[in-house]
Amino acid sequence: MQKGVQSQTQKRRSFKLSPVAAGCAVLVFGLADFAQAEETQANTVVVTGIRSGIENAISLKRDSTSLVEAISAEDIGQLPDQSIAESIARLPGLAAQRVAGRAQAISIRGLSPDFASTTLNGRSQASTGDNRAAEFDQYPAELFGAVVVYKTPDAALIDQGLSGTIDMQTFDPLAFPGRTISMNVRGEKNSLGSVANASDKGNRFSFNYIDQFANRTIGFQFGIAHLQSPRNDHETGLYEPWGVSQLPGTPAGVSEMNGIKSLAVSGTTKRDGLVSTLEWKPNKDFTSKIDLFYSKFHEETTNNQWEENLGWGGPGNPSPVFSSANVSGGVLNGGTLTGAYPLVRGQYNDRTDSIKSLGWGNSFKFDGWKLLADVNYSKAVRDENYHEMNTQLVSGTGGAVFDTTQLNWATGSFPTMTGSQNYSNPNTLLLNNTIYGQGWGHAPHTDDTMKGGKLVATVDAPKSISDWVSDFNVGVDYSDHSKNHSNLQGPQTLIAANGTVISPDLLYSPVDLGFSGTGMIPSFNVPGIMAKYFKPFAPNPADPSNVAAQWGVTEKVTTTFVKANLDHQLSSSVTLRGNFGVQVQNTDQSSTGVVGFNGAVTPITIGKTYTDVLPQLNLVFELPNDQVVRFAAAKQVARPRLENLNAGFNFNVSTATGLPSGSGGNPKLDPWRANAIDLSYEKYFAKKAYVSAALYYKKLTSYIYDQSNVYDFSQWTPGTTAITTSGLYSSQYNGQGGTIKGLELAGSLPLDMLVPSLKGFGVQASASFNDSAIVVKSNSFDVGAAIPLPGMSKTVASLTAYYEMGGFSARIGARYRSEFVGDIENFAGNRNLRFIAPETIVDAQLEYTFQSGPYKDLGLFFQVGNLTDAAYKTYQGTPNQPLEYAKYGRTVLAGVNYKF
Repeated sequence: MQKGVQSQTQKRRSFKLSPVAAGCAVLVFGLADFAQAEETQANTVVVTGIRSGIENAISLKRDSTSLVEAISAEDIGQLPDQSIAESIARLPGLAAQRVAGRAQAISIRGLSPDFASTTLNGRSQASTGDNRAAEFDQYPAELFGAVVVYKTPDAALIDQGLSGTIDMQTFDPLAFPGRTISMNVRGEKNSLGSVANASDKGNRFSFNYIDQFANRTIGFQFGIAHLQSPRNDHETGLYEPWGVSQLPGTPAGVSEMNGIKSLAVSGTTKRDGLVSTLEWKPNKDFTSKIDLFYSKFHEETTNNQWEENLGWGGPGNPSPVFSSANVSGGVLNGGTLTGAYPLVRGQYNDRTDSIKSLGWGNSFKFDGWKLLADVNYSKAVRDENYHEMNTQLVSGTGGAVFDTTQLNWATGSFPTMTGSQNYSNPNTLLLNNTIYGQGWGHAPHTDDTMKGGKLVATVDAPKSISDWVSDFNVGVDYSDHSKNHSNLQGPQTLIAANGTVISPDLLYSPVDLGFSGTGMIPSFNVPGIMAKYFKPFAPNPADPSNVAAQWGVTEKVTTTFVKANLDHQLSSSVTLRGNFGVQVQNTDQSSTGVVGFNGAVTPITIGKTYTDVLPQLNLVFELPNDQVVRFAAAKQVARPRLENLNAGFNFNVSTATGLPSGSGGNPKLDPWRANAIDLSYEKYFAKKAYVSAALYYKKLTSYIYDQSNVYDFSQWTPGTTAITTSGLYSSQYNGQGGTIKGLELAGSLPLDMLVPSLKGFGVQASASFNDSAIVVKSNSFDVGAAIPLPGMSKTVASLTAYYEMGGFSARIGARYRSEFVGDIENFAGNRNLRFIAPETIVDAQLEYTFQSGPYKDLGLFFQVGNLTDAAYKTYQGTPNQPLEYAKYGRTVLAGVNYKF
C-alpha cells in the first residue's frame, strides 16, 4: 500500500464537518432546546402542499413500531424529483451515489447499497443492476405516494436488509375521499448546451387517476410518467491505477499514471413508467388488491473523446518524454509531453432496461384472527451494447505525426491539455490500429426474476396476556430468485486496411473540448461506422476476461416467522408498544458458470444450503409530552453479491512451476451477518414538528473479503502438466467482521411555532455521523490495498428551507456526503472501487397554485436541479491522485400542474 494511502486513511479517522453538516447539527440541537418549550395549540386548518407531505411523513415515523424514516407525496403525483432516489437521499442517514449525474444507488447508515434491500408495496424487487441493489433512477417519483425506510427490522418484515429496507409505496385508491385526477407537464433544459447529435432540452409528463365505484367497494388507480432528459457531460480523467511507472523524463519513484483523456458526452435518457391498482372491498372482512408497476428506461450516449497514452509514441517509435515534469508531494502533476501520439475516439453506448412487478394480496377477517395471502412476481431485463472506434493523425506518407502537449491536473479542477496539432479535421483523423487496437465492444445482458408468495395469520392474544400482547403474527414466505448475467467483450476489427477516411455522412457536428484546453474534435456516428467499416462483433466466450462474465445464480429462500405485538400501559403516563419475535431463513443457493482453460470453457454448477435464525426486538416507550424512546436489538443478514457467487473460474497450470491456480467466484459463500442495537429519542409537536437523536451499533460477525486460499483442483488437473492437485484460488471468502456505529440527528419545524410572524416558513435538517472499524482489501487501487468500508461516508447531512402560503411555495435544499469508496462501472462494464470526493447537491423549487377563479388548482412550477453545478470527482487513495472530474450541468425545469 502506498504511503499516501496510509496517511490519508489515518486522517479519515476524524470527522470533518462540511458547512451543510455543521449547520444541520446546530439546527437540530437548537430544535432540541426548543423541544423543552411549550407546544403551540394545534389548529383545524386543512394543510396541503409541502406541509401536508411533511406531516404525513411525521405521522408515519411516529406510529411505526420500528425505527423508520419516511417521505410522503406533497400531493398526488407531486414528488418533484427526477426519480425516487433523489427524494430518498434527503432522509436522515441516507446518501445517494451519482451515476451519469443522476442519483441512482442509495447507502443507508454508511453501508454499501449491497447491504440494503428494496421492496415495492412490501414485495421483493428484481434489479436491472449486475447485483442485488436497486437502481432507483428506474422509478419515477410521480408514481409513488410514500417511501418508508426501515432502519430496524421486525420478524414479519420480509426481505429485510442488514443496513435497512426501503419500501416504495403506491397509492391506495380506497383511502382517497373521492375521485382525484392530477397531471403535470414540464420542459427541461441543461446548462451545458447542445452537443453533437444531442439536444440540451427535454420534457416530463405525468398523469394520475384515482376513483371509487360500487358504493366505494371498488377502487381503481392508474398513473403514467414520461421523462426525456438530455445527457450532456464534460469529463476529464486519468488512467488507473496510479503507480511508480517511471515515465521518461520524470524522477524515479514518483507516483504516476499512464494516460489522460478529455471527453464530452452527448445523448438522451428516456423513461416511461406505469402503475395501476385495482382494489375490491365488498365488506369489512375481505379485501383483495392487485397492483402493477412497469418501467422502461432507455439511454443512448456517445462519448466524443481525445486521449493520450503517456507511455506510447506510436508504432515503432520511442515513448514520449516529459521535458518539464511538474512533481509535488511525490506525485506527477503534469508537464510538457513531447513525442505524444494521441487518438480521437468515438464510444457509443445503448442501454435498455425494463422492470415489471405484479402483486396480488387478499386479506380476510374472522372472529379473533385475520389471514393475509399474497403472491408476487418481478422481472428486470437489461440489454446494453457498447462500441468503440479509434482514429489518429497520420501524415500523407503514412508516418506518425507527433505532438507536444501541455498537461496539468494539479489544480483540483479540470486537467488541461493543449496540443500543437489540429484534431478538428476529420480528413486527417483516420481509422487506425492504435495501441488499443482498431476498436472494442461489449454487450452486457442481465435477466433477473423474483417470484414468491406468503401466508400470514394474525391471531388475537389470549386474555391471560392481552394486557401485554395484543396479537401474534405467524407466517411463512417463499421466494424464488434467479439472475443470469453475461458481459462478453472483445476487439472489433476493420474490414479494410488501416488509414481509412470516414465518410462525411457518418459525422455529427464537431464537439468543443475547450473546457479542457483540447479544442475542437469530430463527433462520430459510431453505429454507422461500425456497420460500414468493421467486421461483425464476435467476442470469444473462452477468453479469460469473459469467463467470469458469464454466470447465473438461483436462490430459493423459505422464511418462517412468529411475532408478538406489544401494547401495555406501564403507568398512568407511560405506554409500551412494539414487538418481539424470530425469523428463520432457509436458503438454497446455486450457481452456474464456466471454467476456462487452454482456450476452452466447460460448464459447472455448484451450490449450498444454510439456515439463519434471526431474533428481533422493537420497544417503543410513549412518554409524557409527546416524547418517544425506542430501543431495538436484532440479528441481521445480507446475502452476498451475486457476482461473487459465480461458480465459474479461470484455471491455469504454470509452465514454470507446474502448480495449478485459479481465480473466480465462490458459490459457497455465507452471507454478511451482524448483531445490531439501536436507541433513539424523539420529541413530537402533534404531527407538525419533531426532533430526534438516534444511536446505532452493528457488530459484523461475518464479512466477505478478497483472498487467496488453498483449493482442490483434482477435478481439473488430469491430463495437464500439474505436479499437484492443490493450488491457490483467488476469490471471495468469509472472514472476521468488525464494528459500525453512528449518531443521527434530525428535526422538522414550521417556524411560526417559534415566531408567529414567520408563518409559512419552515426547516428540515438532519446530520449523520458514521464510523467503522472495518478495513477491507481491494485490488482496484493497488494489490491488497487497505481501504475504508465501501459506501461509508463519515458525514451525511441534508438541510431544507421552505415557505408556503396562499398558494405560493418555495423550497431550497442541500444534501451533503463526505468522501467514500464507491462502486463504479468501468469502461468494460466491470465493477471497480474508487474514492469519490465529498459533494453537496443543491436544488431549488418555486410553485404557485391558483386558489380561486377560472384557474383554480392550476399550478405553475419552476425548479433548478444541481443549482451549483457540483462536480463529480474520483481519486485513488488521496485527492492528489485524481481519476475523474465530471460536470453534468444544472437542470432547469418549468411547467404546470393541475389537479381536480
